[in-house]
Amino acid sequence: MKKMKIIAGPCQHESLEQSLEIATECKRVCDSHGIQYIFKASYDKANRTHNNGKRGAGMHTTMEAFAEIQQSLNIKMLTDAHSVAEIDDIVGMGYPVDVLQIPAFLCRQTDLIHAACKTNKIVNIKKGQFLAPWDVGGILSKTKGAKEIWLTERGTSFGYNRLVVDYTGMQYIRKHYPVPIVFDATHSVQQPGGNGESSGGNRDYVTGLACAAAGMGITHFFLEVHADPDNAPSDGPNMLKLKDFESTVKRIALISKTLENAWWI
Repeated sequence: MKKMKIIAGPCQHESLEQSLEIATECKRVCDSHGIQYIFKASYDKANRTHNNGKRGAGMHTTMEAFAEIQQSLNIKMLTDAHSVAEIDDIVGMGYPVDVLQIPAFLCRQTDLIHAACKTNKIVNIKKGQFLAPWDVGGILSKTKGAKEIWLTERGTSFGYNRLVVDYTGMQYIRKHYPVPIVFDATHSVQQPGGNGESSGGNRDYVTGLACAAAGMGITHFFLEVHADPDNAPSDGPNMLKLKDFESTVKRIALISKTLENAWWI
């Protein structure tokens, strides 16, 4: 399963010790299944529901931790950027970011996408909850010259505070657009704005959704994990518990391995 990838880490970086613990365990699990592991953490959660929502440790502190984690574990690092200025800072300071992520709410921001695509880094664009599968073509038209583009599916708005996963939509994207799809199983169980300062959600559905995606041939996955998600500063209800990460990965890895040579994938 050389082509399988898992992006995993906390919603936001809180401390070097915590992020290193998460990255170490996730790498161990992924290595045991021959999966490429990419660590993810945000330095700023710029789209909190309320003004007093915890936003993160900031770029410099987070990037210092990224450097130590990358040096210790020799893994690729992913973080999200919210403005052209932030991308300029990441590149100009030589921060250890291998994959730049465009947040779902910003996936149509032309200047932001153009700037990310000029960095010679992999660009992971999260498809907005408000977009139809066939709207993806407009986003991809802005990515000329990019080193590599990934497109992340993270659920589609279905009324107030609800998301649903449209597997037929993922099938449409796979058929019509030549980019890898990353399935974000943890944000897909989110209940946006549904629980005061932080989003609500139900992590019990994460593994099943990820297994269904693996069954249709998806090989790239995004899973937010935390040692104590119920006390995390953001996205706690939909994050996997770190102790449950291995069981989830085992299941999707088994499905992907079983289908590796299937003619219909």
